[in-house]
Amino acid sequence: LDPIERSSEIMFGLIMALTFTCTISVTSSSRADVMTMLAGALGCNLAWGLVDAAMFLLAQIVTREQRRSLALRIASASAPAARGLLLDKLHDGVGKVFNGIDLDRFVAAVRTMPIVPRRAAPTTDDLRGAVHIFLLVFLSTFPVALPFLFMTDVGIAVRTSNAIAVILLFIVGTGLGKHMMWRPYWVTGLSVALFGAALVAI
Repeated sequence: LDPIERSSEIMFGLIMALTFTCTISVTSSSRADVMTMLAGALGCNLAWGLVDAAMFLLAQIVTREQRRSLALRIASASAPAARGLLLDKLHDGVGKVFNGIDLDRFVAAVRTMPIVPRRAAPTTDDLRGAVHIFLLVFLSTFPVALPFLFMTDVGIAVRTSNAIAVILLFIVGTGLGKHMMWRPYWVTGLSVALFGAALVAI
């Protein structure tokens, strides 16, 4: 997983957990209410982790098949059509870097590549990525849930849980800032923390 995927999955898990922990009433919630809330938060992130992992596997298979189909189309197209297919798939601005000769070399390289057989099953790397996604979403519930397990005062547990979530969102945001090389990094961290808090509030 790349840094954006990892950060996104952690944010998903934290925000989903917060939507449960913030429903607790500080004044009227019993211990049974707290345990019901924790079971709901864990169950939700368990289900979300499984769904997100399955969608990751599907996306990997579809992306791989798209690349295979593009290679087949380039191999069977005329030179001008192959250049057009290649340019359509390049990100904005990247196509301007290539001149006609470079594009022709790129097309020739694609034509000489062996076409991999169609594969509808996930690879080992796909499965590893899916497991990582599941663990990131599911395990991110626990830091937010732990205060409710060890603190008898619901009010203190709620405030501690929220503080932990905000700190984790800030850390994730700071990591994204470093990945994007946006200085100062703490500004991105603060923005992500505020963004997460706004989503929970909504």
